[in-house]
Amino acid sequence: MTSVSNLVVPERLDSRSMAVNTGIVLGASLLIAVAAQIAIPFPLVPLTMQPFALLLIGGVLGPRRAALSATLYLLEGAAGLPVFAEMHAGAATLIGPTAGFLYAFPLAAMVAGVRVPGVWSRFGVMLAAVAALYIGGWSWLVSAWHLSPSAALASAVTPFIAADGVKAAIAAVLVETIRRQRD
Repeated sequence: MTSVSNLVVPERLDSRSMAVNTGIVLGASLLIAVAAQIAIPFPLVPLTMQPFALLLIGGVLGPRRAALSATLYLLEGAAGLPVFAEMHAGAATLIGPTAGFLYAFPLAAMVAGVRVPGVWSRFGVMLAAVAALYIGGWSWLVSAWHLSPSAALASAVTPFIAADGVKAAIAAVLVETIRRQRD
Protein backbone atom coordinates (compact mmCIF):
# COMPACT_ATOMS: atom_id res chain seq x y z
CA MET A 1 0.00 0.00 0.00
CA THR A 2 1.31 3.47 -0.81
CA SER A 3 0.44 6.88 0.52
CA VAL A 4 -2.59 9.00 -0.27
CA SER A 5 -0.37 12.09 -0.39
CA ASN A 6 1.08 10.78 -3.65
CA LEU A 7 -2.41 10.27 -5.13
CA VAL A 8 -1.94 6.53 -4.85
CA VAL A 9 -4.51 4.56 -2.96
CA PRO A 10 -5.06 0.85 -2.68
CA GLU A 11 -7.37 -0.58 -5.34
CA ARG A 12 -8.88 -3.01 -2.83
CA LEU A 13 -11.58 -1.58 -0.59
CA ASP A 14 -10.94 -2.96 2.90
CA SER A 15 -12.15 -1.88 6.34
CA ARG A 16 -8.83 -0.20 7.24
CA SER A 17 -9.03 2.16 4.32
CA MET A 18 -12.81 2.54 4.05
CA ALA A 19 -12.84 6.10 5.41
CA VAL A 20 -10.02 7.17 3.10
CA ASN A 21 -11.65 5.53 0.09
CA THR A 22 -15.02 7.07 0.93
CA GLY A 23 -13.43 10.50 1.07
CA ILE A 24 -11.61 9.95 -2.21
CA VAL A 25 -14.77 8.74 -3.98
CA LEU A 26 -16.79 11.67 -2.62
CA GLY A 27 -14.08 14.15 -3.61
CA ALA A 28 -13.89 12.68 -7.11
CA SER A 29 -17.68 12.92 -7.52
CA LEU A 30 -17.45 16.57 -6.53
CA LEU A 31 -14.68 17.11 -9.10
CA ILE A 32 -17.05 15.75 -11.77
CA ALA A 33 -19.74 18.16 -10.51
CA VAL A 34 -17.38 21.14 -10.72
CA ALA A 35 -16.26 20.06 -14.20
CA ALA A 36 -19.92 19.95 -15.26
CA GLN A 37 -20.25 23.65 -14.56
CA ILE A 38 -17.47 24.50 -17.01
CA ALA A 39 -19.81 24.32 -19.98
CA ILE A 40 -20.30 25.81 -23.41
CA PRO A 41 -23.94 25.49 -24.47
CA PHE A 42 -24.71 23.69 -27.72
CA PRO A 43 -28.22 23.11 -29.07
CA LEU A 44 -28.69 19.59 -27.68
CA VAL A 45 -25.68 18.64 -25.55
CA PRO A 46 -23.29 21.12 -23.88
CA LEU A 47 -19.52 20.87 -24.18
CA THR A 48 -18.26 20.36 -20.62
CA MET A 49 -15.09 19.41 -18.81
CA GLN A 50 -16.77 16.28 -17.39
CA PRO A 51 -15.02 13.92 -19.82
CA PHE A 52 -11.66 15.32 -18.73
CA ALA A 53 -12.57 14.85 -15.05
CA LEU A 54 -13.70 11.26 -15.70
CA LEU A 55 -10.50 10.45 -17.58
CA LEU A 56 -8.30 11.93 -14.90
CA ILE A 57 -10.23 10.26 -12.07
CA GLY A 58 -10.13 6.91 -13.85
CA GLY A 59 -6.44 7.11 -14.58
CA VAL A 60 -5.48 8.16 -11.07
CA LEU A 61 -7.94 6.20 -8.93
CA GLY A 62 -8.28 3.01 -10.94
CA PRO A 63 -11.39 1.38 -12.36
CA ARG A 64 -13.35 0.60 -9.19
CA ARG A 65 -13.05 3.87 -7.32
CA ALA A 66 -13.51 5.83 -10.55
CA ALA A 67 -16.72 3.95 -11.38
CA LEU A 68 -17.95 4.43 -7.81
CA SER A 69 -17.22 8.16 -8.06
CA ALA A 70 -19.16 8.47 -11.31
CA THR A 71 -22.06 6.45 -9.87
CA LEU A 72 -22.13 8.63 -6.75
CA TYR A 73 -22.19 11.70 -8.99
CA LEU A 74 -25.27 10.34 -10.78
CA LEU A 75 -26.96 9.57 -7.45
CA GLU A 76 -26.23 13.10 -6.23
CA GLY A 77 -27.91 14.53 -9.30
CA ALA A 78 -30.84 12.12 -9.06
CA ALA A 79 -31.32 13.17 -5.44
CA GLY A 80 -31.77 16.77 -6.57
CA LEU A 81 -28.33 18.24 -6.00
CA PRO A 82 -27.48 20.68 -8.83
CA VAL A 83 -24.41 18.78 -10.00
CA PHE A 84 -25.27 18.27 -13.64
CA ALA A 85 -24.19 20.71 -16.37
CA GLU A 86 -25.48 24.25 -15.97
CA MET A 87 -26.57 23.46 -12.37
CA HIS A 88 -29.31 21.05 -13.46
CA ALA A 89 -30.52 18.25 -11.22
CA GLY A 90 -33.14 15.56 -10.88
CA ALA A 91 -35.10 13.18 -13.02
CA ALA A 92 -35.61 15.58 -15.91
CA THR A 93 -31.89 15.53 -16.65
CA LEU A 94 -31.79 11.75 -16.31
CA ILE A 95 -34.34 11.37 -19.11
CA GLY A 96 -33.22 14.38 -21.15
CA PRO A 97 -30.96 14.44 -24.20
CA THR A 98 -27.75 14.18 -22.15
CA ALA A 99 -28.90 11.15 -20.12
CA GLY A 100 -27.13 8.58 -22.30
CA PHE A 101 -23.81 10.31 -21.74
CA LEU A 102 -24.49 10.48 -18.00
CA TYR A 103 -25.39 6.79 -17.78
CA ALA A 104 -22.11 5.97 -19.55
CA PHE A 105 -20.03 7.85 -16.95
CA PRO A 106 -19.32 4.84 -14.69
CA LEU A 107 -18.24 2.69 -17.64
CA ALA A 108 -16.10 5.46 -19.12
CA ALA A 109 -14.41 6.08 -15.76
CA MET A 110 -13.80 2.35 -15.38
CA VAL A 111 -12.27 2.10 -18.86
CA ALA A 112 -10.07 5.14 -18.19
CA GLY A 113 -8.77 3.36 -15.10
CA VAL A 114 -7.34 0.36 -16.93
CA ARG A 115 -3.61 0.14 -16.20
CA VAL A 116 -1.40 0.22 -19.26
CA PRO A 117 2.28 1.07 -19.74
CA GLY A 118 3.27 4.31 -21.43
CA VAL A 119 1.63 7.50 -22.53
CA TRP A 120 0.56 6.24 -25.98
CA SER A 121 -1.20 3.22 -24.51
CA ARG A 122 -2.76 5.49 -21.90
CA PHE A 123 -3.96 7.82 -24.68
CA GLY A 124 -5.58 4.83 -26.40
CA VAL A 125 -7.35 3.89 -23.18
CA MET A 126 -8.55 7.48 -22.76
CA LEU A 127 -9.93 7.49 -26.31
CA ALA A 128 -11.72 4.20 -25.58
CA ALA A 129 -13.30 5.82 -22.51
CA VAL A 130 -14.44 8.78 -24.61
CA ALA A 131 -15.86 6.32 -27.15
CA ALA A 132 -17.90 4.72 -24.33
CA LEU A 133 -19.39 8.15 -23.61
CA TYR A 134 -20.20 8.71 -27.27
CA ILE A 135 -21.82 5.30 -27.65
CA GLY A 136 -23.96 5.90 -24.56
CA GLY A 137 -25.03 9.37 -25.65
CA TRP A 138 -25.57 8.47 -29.29
CA SER A 139 -27.60 5.34 -28.54
CA TRP A 140 -29.77 7.22 -26.03
CA LEU A 141 -30.58 9.94 -28.57
CA VAL A 142 -31.44 7.33 -31.19
CA SER A 143 -33.52 5.07 -28.93
CA ALA A 144 -35.14 7.40 -26.39
CA TRP A 145 -35.28 10.64 -28.34
CA HIS A 146 -35.90 9.00 -31.73
CA LEU A 147 -33.25 10.96 -33.57
CA SER A 148 -31.94 9.36 -36.72
CA PRO A 149 -28.51 7.79 -36.27
CA SER A 150 -26.93 10.46 -38.47
CA ALA A 151 -28.70 13.31 -36.66
CA ALA A 152 -27.57 11.96 -33.28
CA LEU A 153 -24.02 11.67 -34.58
CA ALA A 154 -24.08 15.19 -36.03
CA SER A 155 -25.50 16.81 -32.90
CA ALA A 156 -23.94 14.87 -30.03
CA VAL A 157 -20.68 13.34 -31.24
CA THR A 158 -19.07 15.09 -34.21
CA PRO A 159 -18.93 18.61 -32.67
CA PHE A 160 -17.04 17.26 -29.64
CA ILE A 161 -14.43 14.96 -31.19
CA ALA A 162 -11.60 17.50 -31.42
CA ALA A 163 -12.11 18.90 -27.90
CA ASP A 164 -12.41 15.43 -26.38
CA GLY A 165 -9.30 14.29 -28.23
CA VAL A 166 -7.37 17.14 -26.64
CA LYS A 167 -8.84 16.29 -23.22
CA ALA A 168 -7.80 12.65 -23.69
CA ALA A 169 -4.26 13.64 -24.66
CA ILE A 170 -3.83 15.98 -21.70
CA ALA A 171 -5.32 13.43 -19.30
CA ALA A 172 -3.01 10.72 -20.65
CA VAL A 173 0.08 12.86 -20.10
CA LEU A 174 -1.02 13.93 -16.61
CA VAL A 175 -1.88 10.40 -15.50
CA GLU A 176 1.40 8.97 -16.80
CA THR A 177 3.33 11.80 -15.13
CA ILE A 178 1.61 11.07 -11.82
CA ARG A 179 2.22 7.34 -12.19
CA ARG A 180 5.94 7.88 -12.95
CA GLN A 181 6.36 10.16 -9.96
CA ARG A 182 4.85 7.67 -7.54
CA ASP A 183 6.63 4.58 -8.91
